[in-house]
Amino acid sequence: MSYEEAMRLASRDEAFKATCLRHEYTADSSGDLTQEEFQQLFVEWVKKEESKKGLSKDVSRPEAAFA
Repeated sequence: MSYEEAMRLASRDEAFKATCLRHEYTADSSGDLTQEEFQQLFVEWVKKEESKKGLSKDVSRPEAAFA
């Protein structure tokens, strides 16, 4: 799954939450996350959330990922 696909699956609130967590991580750690590292972690998180929900990986139904 690409970062763009993950962004389509995540709701606006979930994407915002991930951005806030990135800033929190950066403030709490000695190092910064690169954009690439953040995108990779975000994709992994969306995949995990999707599998927890047991929902289809159909990108055409983004609302299903976090229902």
